Amino acid sequence: MSNPDTPRTYPETVEFLYALGNEVKTIKLGLDRIRILLRALGDPQNSYSIVHVAGTNGKGSVCAMIDAGLRAAGVRSGMFTSPHLIEPTERIQIDGIPVSRADFERAFHAIHQISVQLEQAGEIDAHPTYFESVTAMALWMFREQKVQTAVVEVGLGGRLDATNVVHPALTVITPVDMDHQFYLGNTIEQIAAEKAGILKPGVPAVFSRQRPDVAGVLDARAAELGIFVTHWEESGFQDALLHSRGSRISLAGYPILECNLPGEHQVENAITAAQALIALGVSPEGISEARWPGRLEHVAPNPDVLLDGAHNPAGAQALRRYLERFYGNKRIWMIFGAMRDKAVDEVGVILFPLAHELIFTAPQVPGYAQRALTPPELIQRAGRGHAEPTVEAAIQYALSHLSGAAAEEDVILITGSLYLVGEARKHFLATTLGRWPASL
Repeated sequence: MSNPDTPRTYPETVEFLYALGNEVKTIKLGLDRIRILLRALGDPQNSYSIVHVAGTNGKGSVCAMIDAGLRAAGVRSGMFTSPHLIEPTERIQIDGIPVSRADFERAFHAIHQISVQLEQAGEIDAHPTYFESVTAMALWMFREQKVQTAVVEVGLGGRLDATNVVHPALTVITPVDMDHQFYLGNTIEQIAAEKAGILKPGVPAVFSRQRPDVAGVLDARAAELGIFVTHWEESGFQDALLHSRGSRISLAGYPILECNLPGEHQVENAITAAQALIALGVSPEGISEARWPGRLEHVAPNPDVLLDGAHNPAGAQALRRYLERFYGNKRIWMIFGAMRDKAVDEVGVILFPLAHELIFTAPQVPGYAQRALTPPELIQRAGRGHAEPTVEAAIQYALSHLSGAAAEEDVILITGSLYLVGEARKHFLATTLGRWPASL
């Protein structure tokens, strides 16, 4: 007999997961609970090959490109990433398509039922957290859908992240920088050590180009474990031609790689993904099919509307380089919102000087809204700006103040929190403004 409190519909399922608390606030760094849960489910993560991806910046993009390459090679693929932009179903994809609401609900019930039994039996101390639950759902769903290779993104850190129960065929570490210091450590070396926690004996690794202090930590750990590592510097990179919607990349010994994710930083991510695919015995050409919403994504023309979840200093620097290269003569109407646990002042120093006008707002996502800085707080930190309560109101404010016929000289940039970007993306999907690109 089912528990009367058990969610019965997709909306109830999502509400239950949100009620477990947002991922950062209620995070439980440790692997005991997730290991017990997965064991009770028959260890689904052992039923397919896995590529495990950690890092501070670019890991989602690298996951998307590896997944695209696998699909282009005819591999039935799964991908688990976080956070989502609009719907939690986005986190679990099969062959590049988010699972249906019905499948998401089915996976939740499989994990929830076992979780309740384990908790009642005293085998686990509490119901698995939001992230633990969705991780288990993804790993279970990949087995159910007979995935051949799954690309699994680390949620936070690496060593104690719930995804680190997997024994992958390949590990990948994208650029490591300062982020989540409260959980991972106050120095770059400590954070790098946490990321290096996904490395395992006998499992080859691919490392993106790293700052020297990070490279030293990663290479030392790899040497301790006797791991074969492919470094970014060994890629045979020759040249890259950047344009506003992507790049063309030359690697020695391979045809020109087309990358349709914009930004100079995506060149480095594409090379890392290419090296990962080559290590898996797959052609890297399939990365041209990768799409990664909410990251330098153009969602409307005239005025150009650009979404980018630049939520830490390194991401902000990448966004700034893109804006300076392709939008140097445009007026930028910057809509910005951020979580309290982010380095907002550092991000502001990088981005805010580029803004013709700053419009501050806050995401309204259930379970996350309380973590957001309020618009008045952001104005106080920036020393200027206009406040709007929601991203929809901020968009309307920007549109109403654009200078008519000169709108082609303007760009509306929505950035900061990925949750804010997700709300903006949902808004544009629901309107008739603009001509939607295929990625939408």
